[in-house]
Amino acid sequence: MNAVPRVPGMFAAAMLCGMSAATSAEAQIVIDRTTAIVVAADERPAVAAAAEDLAADCEKVFGQKARIVHRREEAGPTAVVIEASAGDPESFVLSTRQRDVVLAGPDVRGRIYAIYEFAERYLGIDPLYYWTDHDPSRKARIEIPSSLSVSVHAPVFKYRGFFINDEDLLTGWAPGEAKDHTGISVDAWNKIFETILRLKGNIVAPGTWIFPDEPQIALAGKRGLIVTQHHAIPLGVNVARWPDNAPYSYTSNPEVLQRAWTNAVAAYPKDQEVLWTVGLRGLSDSSYASYDPSVQNDTRAQGRVIGSAMAEQVRIVRATHPDASFITNLWQEGAGLVQRGELTVPDGVHAVWADDGYGNLQDGGKVTAGQGAYYHVAMMNSRANQLTEMVPVERIFSELGRYISAGATHYVLVNTSDIRPVPMTVRALMETAWRGRPTGEQGSARAFYRRWAADQFGARAASKVAEVYEAYLNAPSHLPGRATREYGDQLYHTESRRMILTQLLDAPLFSIPSQAPPWMPPRRQTFVGAAGSAMAPKEWLREAVKTQIEQTTEAAPRWDAVWQTARAALPLVAADRVPFYRAHVLTMIEINRQSNRMLQNVARAIDAATAGKNDEARRLLAGALQACDEIRRAESAAEYGRWKNWYAGDWLTNVARTRETIALYSQHLADPLAPLPSTMLWDWEAYYHILHYEGDRTVDVRPSRTTSSR
Repeated sequence: MNAVPRVPGMFAAAMLCGMSAATSAEAQIVIDRTTAIVVAADERPAVAAAAEDLAADCEKVFGQKARIVHRREEAGPTAVVIEASAGDPESFVLSTRQRDVVLAGPDVRGRIYAIYEFAERYLGIDPLYYWTDHDPSRKARIEIPSSLSVSVHAPVFKYRGFFINDEDLLTGWAPGEAKDHTGISVDAWNKIFETILRLKGNIVAPGTWIFPDEPQIALAGKRGLIVTQHHAIPLGVNVARWPDNAPYSYTSNPEVLQRAWTNAVAAYPKDQEVLWTVGLRGLSDSSYASYDPSVQNDTRAQGRVIGSAMAEQVRIVRATHPDASFITNLWQEGAGLVQRGELTVPDGVHAVWADDGYGNLQDGGKVTAGQGAYYHVAMMNSRANQLTEMVPVERIFSELGRYISAGATHYVLVNTSDIRPVPMTVRALMETAWRGRPTGEQGSARAFYRRWAADQFGARAASKVAEVYEAYLNAPSHLPGRATREYGDQLYHTESRRMILTQLLDAPLFSIPSQAPPWMPPRRQTFVGAAGSAMAPKEWLREAVKTQIEQTTEAAPRWDAVWQTARAALPLVAADRVPFYRAHVLTMIEINRQSNRMLQNVARAIDAATAGKNDEARRLLAGALQACDEIRRAESAAEYGRWKNWYAGDWLTNVARTRETIALYSQHLADPLAPLPSTMLWDWEAYYHILHYEGDRTVDVRPSRTTSSR
């Protein structure tokens, strides 16, 4: 492996390790605005698309887009040549030949990765540039050693990629309903797929409740990605759109589900690579047992039914795709069923253990070779993070490192939600999935924060900003008794709204309106205390108020301190990176800091109102409203350029709903007879927006395969 000079791009050099610096006497190949890119005319479309990205990368550096030609003789004296080579799947080679730089791989993704590795290592292109607004330095020329010969082996995890889940911000910011007949615009999906490939991923679960024939699925194939499904839609059956008149029970009506599975498999594009997910859950990502009375109180029977369903799903797929590959996500009850030996995963299906939404994988120490991980760096559960970073990098390193040691490297899917709020942890996880946990001095979370800060904000800011990240991730309170479950941005708002509504309503029954889809089952609010036992609403409220006053008061000094540290680091940030520093670092701190303040004031206001001190309560609520306004001001700093209205789709954390609820409560304290609006839709508001483009489309459960009904 010959010498390669260090260039911008924090992780490329670490991945291509063991190299010494090139000597000044070594001959150099010069890449500049005249250099063309050579791609064979019959090259696969996915490689050609990556070459187009490389041409655009050249424009960012040299001020002129590189020409793309199909024959070497059409290029000038020097060219970047993309071609096939020998080797293992997804490996690649960067080398030189005479006056050319050669980017080669044995398969489509190997060549794609070679292209993007060259772009990062030599042009300084941040793989997450679209989300971090990170432009490379402008240069007249780049010198590459004529002895360049770098071979990069196949990755640690076989399957690696994103799950775009609970995609409220992306849907609100880049809606695709009118133009593309999908939730998120095809243009935005294209950037998502490019990002996955630049991070050397190969799989994508492109949305939450989607159909197999949606435009982004075909686009993923054209970009060279494998499509997979998440745990709630096995084989791609969009159970969020299950027909009203179709029973959902594999015990009593197995033929109905079998037809749905068969039709979904047939609906995928003919040539699309699919990593099939098998399993059986309820219609609203609830336990299957809630839809089948015969297994509700018998977990062994539940395991047998789920195992039988998975075996049938495998048979259905293999009838038309004999070489298909399969995984099953052991989400929620699935993990317990397998741990207790009540669910047997069919032969040929790789088990995947999920985390708890906070980065703690739930295998109970039972992970084995050939298995994999489903991992959240963002999580919609009313408690974790949707708008900001939350998962410490050390937890990512530790948990994935444990899986690597066990040989459980078949699969890792990272739940990114809307991507933009969590670029740092996305980067940490995807780099670990490709090359394993960093070793030596580079293997600590602190070293990672420093590398990330140096790359994003400049060397001068690296140490101070690394301190900011460490302090930020240590600032939140934790759920009682849960040292590795932090307060995420959702918790502050969910708890504030819930406490206020419980104070206002004697025993709130959240009934589901008539226009709700069938996957939204009627449900009563449950009230569970810190000890895990059911409680009466008012009893729960007393405990919640006490807990939140204690937790938020204890955390407030930490949030104030990290805010001051982050503000003090601002002058050290490179001038061109200040907008992203404000958008990412300062905004995420303010969202959590002010949310903590807001929850503290709401809890204290309810405590005061309960004691009959309404004036004091309204003063505290005014402070809570001010905190919500500070959140909005911080978010506005992140809505520059193409990110205008980025938070318009905040329907899950829903800061605007929190503010409205606080204002109504304050109004109620001033005038108890003032009318209060219905809140029954608030819990599901996000998915009314996210699923609106699907209209009244439902899953096809008919005996013969046709397009789904509309």
